[in-house]
Amino acid sequence: MSYTVLLVDDEPNLLAALQRALRKEPYTIITATSARDAWVILQGRLIDLVISDQDMPEVSGTVFLAQVRKTFPDIVRFMLTGKATVDVAMQAINAGAISRFFTKPYNHADLAVVIRQALKQKDLMVEAKSVMRFIKRQSEMRKSPEHLDPGLTTVKRDPSGTIIAEPDDVPIEEIVRQLRRETTKIAIQPQRHEEAD
Repeated sequence: MSYTVLLVDDEPNLLAALQRALRKEPYTIITATSARDAWVILQGRLIDLVISDQDMPEVSGTVFLAQVRKTFPDIVRFMLTGKATVDVAMQAINAGAISRFFTKPYNHADLAVVIRQALKQKDLMVEAKSVMRFIKRQSEMRKSPEHLDPGLTTVKRDPSGTIIAEPDDVPIEEIVRQLRRETTKIAIQPQRHEEAD
């Protein structure tokens, strides 16, 4: 499966370094130098993972990733920052629900491995949701005959365990009377045909 990774940083040199770090990975890499540019990209194409810098003009990485989370909850979100404080980390985790928080300078090999793992986990989550939807549909399909005709899926048995084909509320005498009427109709029809000849 081919993945698309969006890198967001207002420093072109850092974007270039990130691209170099991921050049051997089988991803389509897209870059943006602002949250506004990144938002335009997100509106226009499918993105699997976003890595955003925290300290950007106009919109911080935390605010940007919180918007991504709200609009595109299935996109994996990472944050990079040169000023790693507990407040920034907590805000990013709580507001943006980021998967990973990296400080600059970061280890390129570690970043590549973590991206790979995150994308695998994303695939598993998508597959799990698909299976859950299938199970839910199957469950609803099983319930529908009973909902439309209560008792339809219930098997009735007599004390010996034999399945009862006829409803309990129709006496056997009535069934015999119905059979006699039907038999009489069949017996009379040929005689009428003979009389007409």
